[in-house]
Amino acid sequence: MPVSAGVRKRIKELLDPDDEIHYVFPADVFGSTNPGVFFAVTRKTITILTTGYLSRKMPKRVVATTLRNHRIGPVDTSTVPWFKFNGVDYEIDDEYISVVHAADAEIMRGKPEDPLPDL
Repeated sequence: MPVSAGVRKRIKELLDPDDEIHYVFPADVFGSTNPGVFFAVTRKTITILTTGYLSRKMPKRVVATTLRNHRIGPVDTSTVPWFKFNGVDYEIDDEYISVVHAADAEIMRGKPEDPLPDL
């Protein structure tokens, strides 16, 4: 299910007012019972926001911010879809794999592929 307009509005309230959200998706810290998180990929940053224990559907506060020049993936889909970001393993629902790929493709635009990758 896509992230609701209410969640996007709450995320926007917690971000730099001059920034704009490009992608948002929920994730869980792999193997943890901690609250869930939301990744907000903006023009400037990748921001991770935590939810509360009572409601895993509403972001409460920012826990980490990274400059936008980092990739989020790749997503490993051999089991439950998961990826490692800043040393932490996160799992996501299948429907958000394409969101991670789109966010990564956006950052990779403008960087030409190596025409001779084997040399």
